[in-house]
Amino acid sequence: MQSPAESKAMATLLAEFPKKRPALSKAVSDLYVEQYRSNRQGDTRASSLAQWAESWMHKKVARHGLPAQRRLSTLEIGAGTLNQLLHEPEEQDYDIVEPFGELYADSPLLTRIRNRYDEIWTVPEDSRYDRIISIATFEHLCDLPAIVALCGRYLQERGVLQVAIPSEGTFLWSLGWRLTTGLEFRLRHNLDYGELIRHEHVNQAWEIETVLRCFFKKISCSFFGLNRSVSLYQYFRCQQPDTARCAEYLKSSTVAGNGS
Repeated sequence: MQSPAESKAMATLLAEFPKKRPALSKAVSDLYVEQYRSNRQGDTRASSLAQWAESWMHKKVARHGLPAQRRLSTLEIGAGTLNQLLHEPEEQDYDIVEPFGELYADSPLLTRIRNRYDEIWTVPEDSRYDRIISIATFEHLCDLPAIVALCGRYLQERGVLQVAIPSEGTFLWSLGWRLTTGLEFRLRHNLDYGELIRHEHVNQAWEIETVLRCFFKKISCSFFGLNRSVSLYQYFRCQQPDTARCAEYLKSSTVAGNGS
């Protein structure tokens, strides 16, 4: 049960959505697709190091803890290059949400995908999943509460939402990218990688956790580091969605159905 102060703080945060993404300068915008793909695929030394660290998130999500007696159904939000499938068993019904189709267009893993959606709003309303998963995506979503509320709608009764994110907004995370990808970007292009981070990461880790707790009653979390403040990545396992709150938010939301 939330205290009045907690309820007020949560309402104040929800009122900030949908957020507006900061614009990119032309110089950084011209490099956007190239850099995005490079980061996802680990093409450079710095992005390869980041991919190694990010494997913690992929492995945490793969260990879902659900019964193995039957074939599971999974929806991945922000599937990117389909690299989560490298950690997943083949025997499951696997759907994805990914607006940038060029990221996975040539992937040999496409044969393992059942349904592809550009936006979560286009997933059929009567769809139900044992798992909804997302790796390094929720920090990017301008209308995060509506998407989390939709996750509550799409889950089976005993389903689980698994979310892994960078510890955006903490000192260790900021230091990490500045000394790796940020430094490499500066040396290669003489441009500020922070501009790209601010454009992409519209949500901090504490905001994501607060939104998850708004719509789910049971949440466990773990960290790639010492704690929330001193970590590189965070993982949340969410169950028991507050379906009434999810429905109420989606009914009142001005962004539901309009994409992210």
